[in-house]
Amino acid sequence: MSRIIALIYGIASYAIGVASILYAIGFTTGLIVPKTIDTGDATPLGVAVAVDILLVTLFAVQHSIMARQGFKAWWTRIVPPAVERSTYVLFSSIALAVLFWLWRPIGVVVWSIEDRSLALAATAVALLGWVLVLASTFLINHFELFGLQQVASNLVGAPMPSAKFRTPLLYKVVRHPLYLGLVVAFWSAPTMTVGHLLFAALNTAYIFLGVALEERDLIALFGDDYRRYKERVPMLFPYRRSGERVKTAMSGRQDSAAHGD
Repeated sequence: MSRIIALIYGIASYAIGVASILYAIGFTTGLIVPKTIDTGDATPLGVAVAVDILLVTLFAVQHSIMARQGFKAWWTRIVPPAVERSTYVLFSSIALAVLFWLWRPIGVVVWSIEDRSLALAATAVALLGWVLVLASTFLINHFELFGLQQVASNLVGAPMPSAKFRTPLLYKVVRHPLYLGLVVAFWSAPTMTVGHLLFAALNTAYIFLGVALEERDLIALFGDDYRRYKERVPMLFPYRRSGERVKTAMSGRQDSAAHGD
């Protein structure tokens, strides 16, 4: 594959990836897009549940397997390393498109916020979750994450920089702010149907599985640096651990004693 073709392929994959994320925002919030999580042809309950579980599983399997180092080592014997990430983004986008297309709504209402202001607030929180998702990608390396940096470096013949362990801004609060944003986006709904609830529950379960797989790779890559980070910073939900509260309290007492208080 020539460097120019690799670049065009990378740009196209990036554009498709961004489009799939934008559609996902509309799909989960019910805004703008033609087919959402709660629209579509009625399907018998058992069939709808089976199809929806299969669709989320398909995405989860593709997303997880193609991200593993062992698969990448085999995969880059088939595709050029420069477009490996772009191909991953493209396949993930296709899996998402299939999910959007074939998703079966289950319209039974679990809860519905009748107050318009509160309903708008719930939608705003969901949108803030998606903002957190996108912001998190830029805090690490958005263009590397979506494969653009790889094809750009390949175009000019520059090597990709080696991975460095960093914890910018939100990553000092939780280890996975991107996944936190997804959880917020999935669960904050002014009207929660059984279909939406199934989608949120399945994807939240997959997030926890994905975190376990991802952190295993990160420990293999960064070793003790990531182990210490994992001990210090919570996974998804920001909180101060009991040990840290004790340390803070002891530090405060020591400071008071030093000042004669």
